[in-house]
Amino acid sequence: MARRQSPTPAGDTGADFTENIVDIDVTSEMEGSFLEYAYSVIYSRALPDARDGLKPVQRRILYMMSEMGLRPDRGHVKSARVVGEVMGKLHPHGDTAIYDALVRMAQDFSLRLPLVDGHGNFGSLDDGPAAPRYTEARLAAAALTLTDHLDEDVVDFVPNYDNQLTQPEVLPAAFPNLLVNGATGIAVGMATNMAPHNLVEVIGAARHLIAHPDATLEDVMRFVPGPDLPTGGRIVGLDGIRDAYATGRGSFKTRAKVEIEQLSARRTGLVVTELPYMVGTEKVIEKIKDAVNAKKLAGISDIVDLTDRKHGLRLVIELKNGFNPNAVLQQLYRYSPMEDSFGINNVTLVDGQPQTLGLLPLLTVYVNHRLDVVRRRTAFRLGKKQDRLHLVEGLLVAIVDIDEVIQIIRSSDEPSAARLRLMSIYDLTETQANYILELRLRQLTRFSLIELEKERDELLREIAELEAILGSDQRLRSLVSDELAVVAEKYGTPRRTVLLESEAVSPTVASALAAAGTGKGKASPLALEIADDPCWAILTASGQIARTTGQDPLAESGPRAKHDVFRSVVKTSARGEIGAVTSKGRMLRLQVMDMPALVPMSGLPNLAGGVPAKDFVTLLKNETLVAFVPLDEVLAVGTSQGIVKRVQPEYPLNREDWDIIALKDKDAILGVAPAGNDDDLAFVTKQGQLLRFGASVVRPQGRTAGGMAGIKLATDDVVIFFGVVAALDDAAVVVTIAGTQGALPGTAPGTAKVTAFSEYPAKGRATAGVRAHRFLKGEDLLLLGWVGHGPAKAASAAGIARSLPQEHGRRDGSGIPLSQAVDAVGPAMAWPDPAPTEDADAAETRPGLF
Repeated sequence: MARRQSPTPAGDTGADFTENIVDIDVTSEMEGSFLEYAYSVIYSRALPDARDGLKPVQRRILYMMSEMGLRPDRGHVKSARVVGEVMGKLHPHGDTAIYDALVRMAQDFSLRLPLVDGHGNFGSLDDGPAAPRYTEARLAAAALTLTDHLDEDVVDFVPNYDNQLTQPEVLPAAFPNLLVNGATGIAVGMATNMAPHNLVEVIGAARHLIAHPDATLEDVMRFVPGPDLPTGGRIVGLDGIRDAYATGRGSFKTRAKVEIEQLSARRTGLVVTELPYMVGTEKVIEKIKDAVNAKKLAGISDIVDLTDRKHGLRLVIELKNGFNPNAVLQQLYRYSPMEDSFGINNVTLVDGQPQTLGLLPLLTVYVNHRLDVVRRRTAFRLGKKQDRLHLVEGLLVAIVDIDEVIQIIRSSDEPSAARLRLMSIYDLTETQANYILELRLRQLTRFSLIELEKERDELLREIAELEAILGSDQRLRSLVSDELAVVAEKYGTPRRTVLLESEAVSPTVASALAAAGTGKGKASPLALEIADDPCWAILTASGQIARTTGQDPLAESGPRAKHDVFRSVVKTSARGEIGAVTSKGRMLRLQVMDMPALVPMSGLPNLAGGVPAKDFVTLLKNETLVAFVPLDEVLAVGTSQGIVKRVQPEYPLNREDWDIIALKDKDAILGVAPAGNDDDLAFVTKQGQLLRFGASVVRPQGRTAGGMAGIKLATDDVVIFFGVVAALDDAAVVVTIAGTQGALPGTAPGTAKVTAFSEYPAKGRATAGVRAHRFLKGEDLLLLGWVGHGPAKAASAAGIARSLPQEHGRRDGSGIPLSQAVDAVGPAMAWPDPAPTEDADAAETRPGLF
């Protein structure tokens, strides 16, 4: 129990005044006050109306901006001016709340269809807006459809807070704003959180409901499959959406839109172009950094925000080498806001009472509201047309006998007497008589009669049409549906959010996540790394480098390259190391993991997915990349001056590059490949000589040795090719292309000959060998020579396929004219499986690379 003391009456200073103390029950007082406050918050602040989808402050802002004439075709005004008008006339709850509501209606990342056209800094997902004195605003074009026809008695008006002005109880709303833009609000004991949708889809469902009032939820969901968020992204799992559409409550997961891109020759990254609804880039970056520092996320080396106004959102997450991008992405979804949950709670006001509605009841409430708006608008227009027709009919009566009408008016002592005489003589109503008395003389011309009769006929037609609409529910529904279609066509945009029934995870990622124990305890970062699977490191003739994902790049039953030919192919593993030999005798240590992986496309490896060697390997001036080689095998090296060397695989462990041969001045390496004792070495010279001898005659040397004489060269002759042919390789061939030294490049394709390697007898090391090509008239040198596992495949310098002669020619015969120039030749037949073999000596019997 408590006591409330009444105040002393003003001006009463008497000494005998007795205090008036009233005993009240505190519990009842608190309950009553709290219920009044709760109802005020629910009805007047926090919850939107199901008809126009607006909270009171939003409705008052749009109405006041409409009254101020802030249309899209007029200039912006200061936001502070709008806030002041709304606060002073309609919404006395503080300028901050009003401006916050104004800002949200102008943000294209908050609303699917913004209602305010803002000019200035209206904030972002990470930063707040500028002060209202700095920003400007006007109505967006779409907002006009919410406020149109307010002057035609389409909705009820109620007094403002001080009963001096009136305001609309609800806006006409020419589109379902609540579903299109969603809503969020916290009241007392309840809250609302509604997702935005696509305008075209929602209007399609509303029109279907107008045409079929008995439609079911499944019927309207054919038009509205799910939310369409302003920021795009992906919705994974639709069960929660179906629950929300059925009951008004549910949830769904939203995910960022991410693409895996090759950022550089050595780096792969995840590029984020869309984020979940109401998630900003700064929040994502902060959470990712926290997860990396807490050892929850592995494989991320850097994160860069490249977002700008021109290109939109672009968040680049650089990955460390050796990590599976898809597996890292799954972990990002788990430990960062790149995956977020949206809880749907469709609490809205219906007839002043908060209710939780599903999709079908929401559409039904809106359709009924719109039907009532159009019905009231039609009735208002009908009344206006009938009033005008009444006046026009009176004028027509007066104009027919205008001289008599003028005489009656002139002879009357006062207007009231003239009015009564006109009413009695011509059977006019008081309204008609008053209108005639106010008639201007210029309206009494001959053309006035014609115009009035035309206006009368038009009014009769319009009245009949309006009465037909009011008299037919079907015509009324058709009119509402047609108006909705116009709005959808004018303001509709394509869907931004992708709907996925379930999450699609590749077997590789699934196994990685399973190994990591996703969802079952703490995940191991190592499970996200790419497995050390067998693969091939490839160098093509056009200078592209890449690695395969375990498939044989040359197998007849496997994928093939479309155009480019292989210069070098090395069997290795995804986490292995290989060597890259340059023309200056240097060997560079390369990590296979750094190479871009080829993805088979339509049965063919996409060699365009490789990167140029110059972007991957640092070369000196006038230095070229010759071949990839393994680091654990004896290599045979041949130079342009005829030097040969076999190099022991004894390389420094703590260096990234070293020399494998001591070259003389103006000498350069032409070829290098693994060479066992049973393999053959082959030189081809510019003057058409070919020397073949066993690799066993070349003793392996250390990497600093200068080698020994390989082929005896004639005057002005140089080596144009050196290679290794595996022992017992019956498919090995020799390709020679002859031409003229003085011809411009590309003008004379030359003549080509393909010969079995077995036709060339073995000779001793340091001899001149045998003739490999007989020159025709006008030919004086070999443009190209190649020895390797056949059949051979040819290409241009740009990697475009070229044709070679099909039949084998004699070893000392001439060639067949080519139609197009050939710049590179490589192997094109079967290759051994890259998987490790049980027989360690099997590598010694594989076909040769060159």
